[in-house]
Amino acid sequence: MQQQGLTVTDLAEQPVNTFFQHRYQIRRPHRDDRAILKKLLAHLRVVGVIAAPVKAVADPAYTSIVQAFQQYLVCQRNLAPSTIHSYLNTVVHFLSQRFGIQPPNLDALCAQDVTGFMLQQARRYSAGQTQLIASALRSFFRFLLQQALITKDLAQCVPTPARRRLSTLPKFINADDVEYLLHSVEQTTPEGLRNYAILQLLARLGLRAAEVAALTLNDLDWDAGEIIARGKGGRYDRLPLPDEVGQALANYLRDGRPSCSTRSVFVRHRAPQRGFVNGEAVGTIVHRALDRAGLPQRTRVRICCAIHWPPDCFEMAHHWPKSASYCDIATSIPRRFMPRSMNLSCADWHCHGQEVRYEHASASC
Repeated sequence: MQQQGLTVTDLAEQPVNTFFQHRYQIRRPHRDDRAILKKLLAHLRVVGVIAAPVKAVADPAYTSIVQAFQQYLVCQRNLAPSTIHSYLNTVVHFLSQRFGIQPPNLDALCAQDVTGFMLQQARRYSAGQTQLIASALRSFFRFLLQQALITKDLAQCVPTPARRRLSTLPKFINADDVEYLLHSVEQTTPEGLRNYAILQLLARLGLRAAEVAALTLNDLDWDAGEIIARGKGGRYDRLPLPDEVGQALANYLRDGRPSCSTRSVFVRHRAPQRGFVNGEAVGTIVHRALDRAGLPQRTRVRICCAIHWPPDCFEMAHHWPKSASYCDIATSIPRRFMPRSMNLSCADWHCHGQEVRYEHASASC
């Protein structure tokens, strides 16, 4: 602000967006950046330091294009709601950067606009996230071509981020560090019981963060000793519930979970008491637990199942309905770190989930 000659009274959404555009050219974004400054602007408006924001009038043509694209993703592509939300955010960002507040002239789009936008995103995000952005743009340009809103197939101009398959093994935590991490969690508080149950699900069953956040009370089958994991693409996996995982869940549900109307298993302990919106909260819990335990941060914490799998798992690997590349990756990982979907048919689980009830959680799972 000093370099631009601005004062506190000049703060508004536009200077903040300009600041982030400059900052993200040299640094990667953090998920709390905009939320923190949004709270700052709200506080300054409450105390009367800056004026209330001026609501911009949305361009009807701009809104109609986004709504039509959303309808296309729902009816013709049948994508998941989270994928549609991600695609729409990418399209809105692209159009606003290219046309600003002017009515979008879609026929004026060219390959330079596409490559310039992708290069900018590649400097800000990882290769995986950049691939998602590229997929969103390709889908949008195919939609425009189908609707005769553009005459050139710009989907062919979207560059593919360099991300070689099978080039590296997934990062994981060794079994000793997993045990140390679990034992380092303080279980004398409600939040500690919740965090310990989350870490057990990640470490023993290899669930994704989003799958943990999406768990509901209906997904816990205590009678059968199983748990239902809601994966990508609407896929449901019934997984066995090991003793230590079931006991951690029972302790949390009995002694740690707040009384609330939501059916989500894991809820916030601060108001409003509701379930996690997505897997980011789970990732934050894991990273904080790693920091407290003094362990290095890892990209994937879920591929760290500290359970010794039978040797037959490897013999049956290629009989499991997975792609050959998946089996190549999995068989390159030590046996104790096999992902959950490779071992369901051959893991020798010892579980007594039927002895655990939500209302009457016993000491032995």
